[in-house]
Amino acid sequence: MRLAMVAGEASGDLLAAALLGALRQRWPALQAFGIGGPRLAAQGFEAWWPSDRLAVHGYAEALRHYREISGIRDALAARLLAAPPAAFIGVDAPDFNLGLEKRLKAAGVKTMHFVCPSIWAWRGGRAKKMAASCDHVLCLFPFEPALLAEHGVAATFVGHPLADTIPLEPPRAEGRAALGLAAEDTVVALLPGSRRAEIRYIAPPFLRAAALLHRERPALRFVLPAAPGLAPLIAPLVAEHAPGVPVQLVGGQSHTALAACDVTLIASGTATLEAALFKRPMVVGYAMHALSWAIMKRMRYQPWVALPNILAREFIVPELLQHDCRAEPLAAAVRRWLDDDAACARVRARFDAMHHSLRLDTARAATDAVAQVLQA
Repeated sequence: MRLAMVAGEASGDLLAAALLGALRQRWPALQAFGIGGPRLAAQGFEAWWPSDRLAVHGYAEALRHYREISGIRDALAARLLAAPPAAFIGVDAPDFNLGLEKRLKAAGVKTMHFVCPSIWAWRGGRAKKMAASCDHVLCLFPFEPALLAEHGVAATFVGHPLADTIPLEPPRAEGRAALGLAAEDTVVALLPGSRRAEIRYIAPPFLRAAALLHRERPALRFVLPAAPGLAPLIAPLVAEHAPGVPVQLVGGQSHTALAACDVTLIASGTATLEAALFKRPMVVGYAMHALSWAIMKRMRYQPWVALPNILAREFIVPELLQHDCRAEPLAAAVRRWLDDDAACARVRARFDAMHHSLRLDTARAATDAVAQVLQA
């Protein structure tokens, strides 16, 4: 069986790789190809373009790269229509994938979308586009299928693969050993994002916050996992914004850093859910181009942007966005976690309940849903 997939950035590559591994268990001879990153490649995926070609940040960045990304989508569509696969699965990246899925579906290719776009948070108009684009949606969160059904979109809640792969009890000691950290160290993990534009906007205030915290508490240790290819971009920022601060820059290993840390200062996105599954108190920060922020702010339907808060329906972790994403408030929010053991225990209990609610046999559920679509 031939299956096409598109994963548009590091988080999508992680989700797509988990799905492809499960699909290969059912169909060992499966051939998979399209757009993906290193985790998909490790599953034997044939990447015609690397996923980082699609990893843009906000509207301003998307406009700047529109011609390139549109050209990739047209070329991919032509290649898939010339030799149609059994199905196409778009993994996240809705701005890229939904348009592609619509063209493929119109030509008779069965289309699935893995990760429901956040129509419950912003840009609800995409639900209509999904009805024209997707034969089926694989949903990560339990409330999504009913919402999609209101718009005539078939969907299945398959749980979140990260909830399956991340252990219920975080491997703190193993993570610290892997990073050379002592059991008694107090560790802050800095996760400023996996895209170049995120690093440009978010890493500087995160690093300045680390510098403030280090000045107050010299014994603090900081770990910053860099997504593949981003270490050369991050290292000069560390030297500029956190000179003399013990920031341990490591290649990848975000899960190791989350397992090892006491608190994380983290960019909004899938990584916040990963941090919650590792039961780590967090401070969520985010910043982007002013034009992108102005557009997105008007489209928001709810007060939360971080996934743990969205799932909890309340601010259980602080969010410091755009103009609030500055060194002083970020450092103060981290400090509050470090100084309040009772608050940390309460949020860990909330995260544990969240983990159990998302922990299904995602491999079985997702492959069953894919099989049903293929047989329809």
